[in-house]
This record gives sequence, structure tokens and C-alpha cells, in this order.
Amino acid sequence: MRSYLVAAIPLVAFLGIASAVGNVLYRESADGYTPSTLPSSLIGQPHPHVDLPPLAGSSTPGLADAGIRGRVTVVNIFASWCIPCRQEHPVLMELAKDTRITVVAINYKDAPEKALPFLRENGNPFAAIGIDARGRASIDWGVYGVPETFVINRDGRIVAKHVGPLDAAALAKDIRPFLDQALAGG
Repeated sequence: MRSYLVAAIPLVAFLGIASAVGNVLYRESADGYTPSTLPSSLIGQPHPHVDLPPLAGSSTPGLADAGIRGRVTVVNIFASWCIPCRQEHPVLMELAKDTRITVVAINYKDAPEKALPFLRENGNPFAAIGIDARGRASIDWGVYGVPETFVINRDGRIVAKHVGPLDAAALAKDIRPFLDQALAGG
């Protein structure tokens, strides 16, 4: 009898793992759930105070509260060493063409001598860039890694957060609806 119980342990473990995986796959297909979506306790809250110096060698100003206040703003956290940041950059360039919004950035733990060529090579979509050399300001924003993107309404409240690189689908699903709502006064 004991040998049957011991022999059943791997089967029970397998069934437990298989049911957990099946549950996640079902939730992904039925509800649109994705395990990479990280909730933010900052949604609906005023954005964290920001007063970051500008990127040395750039004519773009640093990032401060005054650059966000009263405007619908997209805050992007990026770094030149971040491959997904390079992938999303064309989306940010396109987003910056919309004159109704302001696109700003926090440059996360990056060397200015690398960030500046990155922007010169790929274009600079940002109205302001704050340097977060030690990563402290990004922690205040609840950043897990780069890239991350936030939508801030005119009242200075965070209305959306997207973790990972922006592409056309993420822009349409995770950013644009909140921008439209913020632009409409919501």
C-alpha cells in the first residue's frame, strides 16, 4: 500500500502543475489575462514628485513637476542599453507628433555619453528628459525595469501604466484609450 502512495507522488505533482498552467492559459484566452501585467498602486494617484537634471550635452530640459502639470503627458522610462527601448522608440517618435500631448522621459541608470548618441541616432521624441543616474526617482514611480510608460492626466494623476516596449498593439490597447479619456477631460 505504501509503495502505491509513494509512486503516486510524481503523478499528483504533475497534475498540480498541469492544472496551474491550464488555468493560466484559459485565463489568457478567455479574459485577456497576461501574467506579465503588473498592477500599479499608483493608478489614480498624483504622480510622484520629479525634479531631475537634464541630459548633459542636450538642449532638452530636465524633467520637473512643472513640465507635467496641467498637460496630458506620457512619461517613458528608458535607457540606451535597453534593447526593448530601442524597439519601442519609433512608436514614441510617432506619439510625439500629437501636439495635444507631451512626451517626456526619465533616463534610467544610463551614462550620458551613451544616452546622447542613442537620441541623436534614433531621434528625440521627448520635450524633457530627466536623468535618474541612481534609479531612485524610478523607484518612486514603481518601476520594475525599462521600458515602462505612464499616462498622466491634466490633474497630474497617473491614469495608465504599461510595462514593456510599446508597439502598435500596446499603444492601441494600453495607452491610446487613456490618452483619449485624459484629453476629453476625464
